[in-house]
Amino acid sequence: MASTTETANAGEGATTRVVPKADRLPLLLVPGMALLAFPLIADVPSWVTLTVAGLAMGLMIFVMASGLTLVFGLMDVLNFGHGAFISVGAFVAASVLTALSGNLLADSFGMNLMALIPAILAAVLVTGGLGLAFERVIIRPVYGQHLKQILITIGGIIVVEQLIHVIWGPDQITLPKPASLRGAFIFGDIAIEKYRLFVVVIGLAIFAAMMLVLNRTKIGLLIRAGVENPEMVEALGYRIRRLFIAVFVVGSALAGIGGALWGIYQETITAAIGMQVMVLVFIVIIIGGLGSVGGCFVGALMVGLMANYAGFLAPKVALVSNILLMVIVLLWRPQGLYPVSKR
Repeated sequence: MASTTETANAGEGATTRVVPKADRLPLLLVPGMALLAFPLIADVPSWVTLTVAGLAMGLMIFVMASGLTLVFGLMDVLNFGHGAFISVGAFVAASVLTALSGNLLADSFGMNLMALIPAILAAVLVTGGLGLAFERVIIRPVYGQHLKQILITIGGIIVVEQLIHVIWGPDQITLPKPASLRGAFIFGDIAIEKYRLFVVVIGLAIFAAMMLVLNRTKIGLLIRAGVENPEMVEALGYRIRRLFIAVFVVGSALAGIGGALWGIYQETITAAIGMQVMVLVFIVIIIGGLGSVGGCFVGALMVGLMANYAGFLAPKVALVSNILLMVIVLLWRPQGLYPVSKR
């Protein structure tokens, strides 16, 4: 990261300190991708539709990935079972929405919210509780042992998937969009899907809340300090273990929210929904820099845009487009866009 040098005079001596400059170059990648795609698509309505769709997809991935990148940054845990929280969040939300189908199918945004809010809250509570149990039973015995973490968390997601089969059955569940969020807003020849726009608003609100907490509160200061230097945080008298657990629970709850939004976005869910999306989640975390929420945000938007642009321009390479994007970013910045210093 770039830096500047400041010199301050104090009596007879002088002190020099290095002040890090904000690295804004990665922030230009998202608008840069959109501008580069414009001449290739060569159609304004299609470009706008694909861009909004990409941002919506990216923000849903960000919600699912942000908790995992914090967990890795703070706890140094490779949790390959994170997809379990995504799956459970989607199924819990589906159960609540099914029970409140009258509100969900009413052609009123207020009535739809009376179904969506309880569904998302239920997903948060259940996945947060599952995250607490996951940390205590599965993660805690293997702190500091990455190979064992990978093996045991993969086993954890397999167990959770089988429990989903037991509780909800093996068949896929149809999850219709709220009636008021179906269709699209039409602006001349431009069509923007209502649900995608709704997801953009929700995703930006979650990102803003996370950045506010991380940068403007004491708990956020402790989390950022714990990512950089956990030993120093403990030396100052703070119980880093409790902070670990709280971050893990919040990360699990965020995955539950993302799973609920993703399930409605896909309109069908299966027990494997979490495992399927984890490929994109890990690509986002690697691109953004392990432990970086800001990097995760930028990486998620890039992945969402790439998936939609590639799917429109070259469907045959769409499946590998994000892997190619990751390779290009890592060739430029091997530690990701905003790497945490200790990594």
